[in-house]
Amino acid sequence: MSRGYSRELLAEFFGTFILIVFGVGVVAQVVLSRGTAGGFLSINIAWGLAVTMGCYVSAGVTGAHLNPAVTLALAAHRHFPWGKVLPYALAQIAGAFVASAVVFVTYHEALTAFDGGVRHVLGAQGTAGIWATYPQPFLSTFPGGFIDQVVGTALLVAGIFGITDSRNSPAPAGLAPVVVGLLVLLIGATFGFNSGYAINPARDFGPRLFTFVAGWGGEVFRAGNMWWWVPVVAPCVGGVLGGWVYDALVGDRFPVRQPSGEVI
Repeated sequence: MSRGYSRELLAEFFGTFILIVFGVGVVAQVVLSRGTAGGFLSINIAWGLAVTMGCYVSAGVTGAHLNPAVTLALAAHRHFPWGKVLPYALAQIAGAFVASAVVFVTYHEALTAFDGGVRHVLGAQGTAGIWATYPQPFLSTFPGGFIDQVVGTALLVAGIFGITDSRNSPAPAGLAPVVVGLLVLLIGATFGFNSGYAINPARDFGPRLFTFVAGWGGEVFRAGNMWWWVPVVAPCVGGVLGGWVYDALVGDRFPVRQPSGEVI
C-alpha cells in the first residue's frame, strides 16, 4: 500500500471517527439524561455539525466521503476508482467502531446509572439505539424501512452533488462542509422519525457491531425484525439513485458555451 493511499484511508477513518463520536455522543446525552439535556432538535443540530467537523478534518485528503454510500455513488457517477470503494468503506466502519467505543467509555457510568448495568436493546431501558438505528414499531422492514433509507440517502447524495458541482452554484471555498452539514440537519428534521435517518452504512454498522461485542449481544442484529441490514443495503441503493437523478435532471443539462461565447 502506497503512502498516499494509507493517508487517504487514515483520513477517512479519522473523519468518520469525528462524525460518529459527536453524533453518537449527542444521542447518549439525550437518552441517558432522559431528555433533560437535549431532545430531537439538539440531536439533529449536533449530527449536522458532526458531519461538518468530520468533513473539515478530512476533506483536504479525500474530499471527505465518510459514508460508503457516498463512496459508491462517486464510483458510479464521478469516476472514483472502484478498487478503493471497499477499503474506504472498511476505514469508515473502523472509524465509527472506535468512536462508539470512546462514547461508551466516556458515558459508561451514566449508562450504568440508567440501566443498572443490564444492557437492553429496546424498551424503556433500551440503550442500543444510542449507537445504531432501530425502526419505529409501525415501520415495516420492507418496503417501508427500505424506502425510508433509499429516499434519505438519495436526497443526501443529490444534495452533495449539487453543492460540490463547480458548474452549478457551489458553496463558497471552504464552506462546503458547512452546507453539507446543513443538508444532513435538514434530512434529520424532515425524515428522521421513521428510523433515525442512518443514511450511512458505516454510521450504523460500525456502532451496531460495537454494541454486539460490548454487552448488548446478538439481539442488536435480531431486533426490529432483523432491521440491521436495511441501513447497510438501502443507503447504497439510495446513494447511486440520488447521483443518477441529479445528473439526469441537472448535471447533464448545463448549457454548452461555444468558443464564440454562444450558449447552446
